[in-house]
Amino acid sequence: MRPPFTNINILLMKTIAVWLKRFLVLFSFTKITACNFASGSYPYAETYELKYPEEKVKTAINKFKQGHPEYVVPKVTIDGSATWYLIDEQSKEPNHWYVVYFYYPKENQIILTWTRPAEKGKTTFAFVSINDGLTLGNWKEINKDFSRSENKNEKKKFEERILSKIREKI
Repeated sequence: MRPPFTNINILLMKTIAVWLKRFLVLFSFTKITACNFASGSYPYAETYELKYPEEKVKTAINKFKQGHPEYVVPKVTIDGSATWYLIDEQSKEPNHWYVVYFYYPKENQIILTWTRPAEKGKTTFAFVSINDGLTLGNWKEINKDFSRSENKNEKKKFEERILSKIREKI
């Protein structure tokens, strides 16, 4: 025969339940808000480590665009004002990133990426966001603004259409 629960046992179980509930609420809140307060200029970017110096990666990107001009972004606009080309260039203040744009003609989307030197002889290549159309201002950040399945599909499309082709050029 099992001994009945004592008042102390019941009190102990209630205390544990309260603390467990508080922990789970705090843990859930932290997980939900952590992504919304991520630090840095590109906190949601999907990054890829390439085992080559940045200059080699930049050269491969240029070769890729020369061989596949359909991935070069056509002229863009903001609110129907003048048009201009998005130029791949070193970012200004801070100059940490070499910003590169690609274009998906079928979807009419601009892809924002960047490269940055990593540890010795390596480069970080990041997939940052997608702009719908050639009018700027319709950006959606990867790993933030898409549903889980959309995000997975966008990353897969990027890896197949762009990243794998650049790796072939290196």
